[in-house]
Amino acid sequence: MKFSSLPYATEGWEIVAQETHFANEHLAVVSEDVRTPNRPEVRKWTVVQRKAAVGIAALTPAGELLLIRQERIPIQAAIWEVPAGQIDEPDTKGLPAIEAVARRELREEAGYEVGPDGKWEPVGYFFSSPGLTDEHSYFFLARGVVPVAGGSAPDEAETILECRAFALPEVGRMIARNEIMDANTLSICAKLSALGMIDFHG
Repeated sequence: MKFSSLPYATEGWEIVAQETHFANEHLAVVSEDVRTPNRPEVRKWTVVQRKAAVGIAALTPAGELLLIRQERIPIQAAIWEVPAGQIDEPDTKGLPAIEAVARRELREEAGYEVGPDGKWEPVGYFFSSPGLTDEHSYFFLARGVVPVAGGSAPDEAETILECRAFALPEVGRMIARNEIMDANTLSICAKLSALGMIDFHG
């Protein structure tokens, strides 16, 4: 059982045996006997298989970054994050289908969309915890976002408390003060900063 494909081709990996211990519509816990390209002996590993996801760095026309504050049950806290969400259909359909999911999540979670002078840009992907799970998230930069009529419409399972636009230097300070602790948000901010696409120092 696989929820998504890996975003790059790999060779020399062989799954010799596999046993599913638990599965629902969101994840599966699987034991795998694996041969890797560099170790011919079989290794046993427990893997949490999850759907792929998207994360969106949404910038307003004024250059501010949209963040949502969402309750997260596993850590018993409400934290600031970029809008994000799972890809329900297999991510093998390619970038346009993945971008469509990102556009939907931005509307649903934040109540924004890219305006007529705005632009979508794919900016890679990351693995959330590669020693444990195959979960990965595709990143997008959305420039020139504007509010949609009717506002946000989050999923009934989500508790999004607010959405605010922050100046980029303030986002940098929030990261430094550990007020932003979500891996999606930290990763996309690091990626965009490394690419020179945004500047958190003002």
